[in-house]
Amino acid sequence: MRFELFVAARYLRAKRRQAVVGAITAISIAGVTVGVASLIIALAITTGMQRDLQNRLLSSTAHVQLFRTMNDGIKNWRPLLERLRHLPHVTAAAPGLYEPVLVARGSLSGGAELDGIIPREEKTVSHLFDNLTAGSAAPLSEPENTNAANAAVPPIVIGYDLADSLDAKVGSTVMVISPQGELTPYGIVPKYQPFRIVGIFHSGFYQYDSSFGFIRLKDAQQLFGEPDVISVISFKVDNLNDAARIGKEIEAAAGPGFQTTNWMEQNRELFHALRLEQVVTFIVIGLIVCVAALNILIALTMMVMEKTKDIAVLMSLGVEPGQVRRIFLMQGFLISIVGTALGLVLGYTISILGAHYHFPLSAEVYSIDYLPFAPRAIDGVIVAAVSLGVSLLATLYPSSSAARVLPAEALRYE
Repeated sequence: MRFELFVAARYLRAKRRQAVVGAITAISIAGVTVGVASLIIALAITTGMQRDLQNRLLSSTAHVQLFRTMNDGIKNWRPLLERLRHLPHVTAAAPGLYEPVLVARGSLSGGAELDGIIPREEKTVSHLFDNLTAGSAAPLSEPENTNAANAAVPPIVIGYDLADSLDAKVGSTVMVISPQGELTPYGIVPKYQPFRIVGIFHSGFYQYDSSFGFIRLKDAQQLFGEPDVISVISFKVDNLNDAARIGKEIEAAAGPGFQTTNWMEQNRELFHALRLEQVVTFIVIGLIVCVAALNILIALTMMVMEKTKDIAVLMSLGVEPGQVRRIFLMQGFLISIVGTALGLVLGYTISILGAHYHFPLSAEVYSIDYLPFAPRAIDGVIVAAVSLGVSLLATLYPSSSAARVLPAEALRYE
């Protein structure tokens, strides 16, 4: 063990005449521990939030969507769909007809985005039907005249929160009201159609669970008065991060009058807010480490004052000022290492437990229904480097003060 490290360790373990110095040292270690643990937990939560939101978004929606710039629908869509699904980097494609509607059951009602789909193709670009909590999506695949008893009441699959707001369950009948309406001698009258709930999905993403519903494409075209027209073609691509470029290729292949959007554009504000929140959280909670570093500065300054005579004796025996400086630098470094190590253990323990035992959240406020934790090793490296760096900065002044002690002055009256 080097001489400076040996003396620094002895100084930290030795009993002091001034108990307050030992108390401040313990508080410094506790401060570093709390600061590091808080940073690890906060980064795990923000990373988990970003990961879970992205995963749920990607499982619930397509990577790229193609639509008409004039919003007049896509006519003669079958040959276009067949041609575009064979483009490079496109792994799946599905047609859809989206329209906002009002879904009502008795006196209860709620707005929804109704999507007319072909189930076998929709399953290739979205995984919402993998999260059914009740019923089945199989009736959506049945031809319209398969079951004569239910021929007049077409099937619908809705989200868990929408079903809860309507107090509906599988087998319930809801009234879907389209704002498109029909022209009558009395003016435009909203068009309505009863639907039978055959399935309820729960993606865990409130935006979808509270406002999405799926019906057969033919039923949607009939309800919205759009014969053999779709509003969008959804695509799944082989590289999520390259969705913008692939979307441009799809747009060019579709020809003039078409435009694409992708999952990054649709959720840019959300992910930007999450990244900003991660930076702000790091800065704000990092102030705890700075406060702990001030405690280290105070503890070492008081220790220099307490050990002035000892420093003078060491220098009289031939210890160089640089060695004295390194003794107190290593004292601060040891305090920082102990606090950082304890903080990393505490932070990762809480994060791992949080990832295993889900803490519930209000989905209406946070979009997801539990608090996600995603601890990463790189976060620990960054936090440890910041903690050690700040703590070492705090030791510069007291270590320099110790190196400037004059043995003759310190021992004059001894």
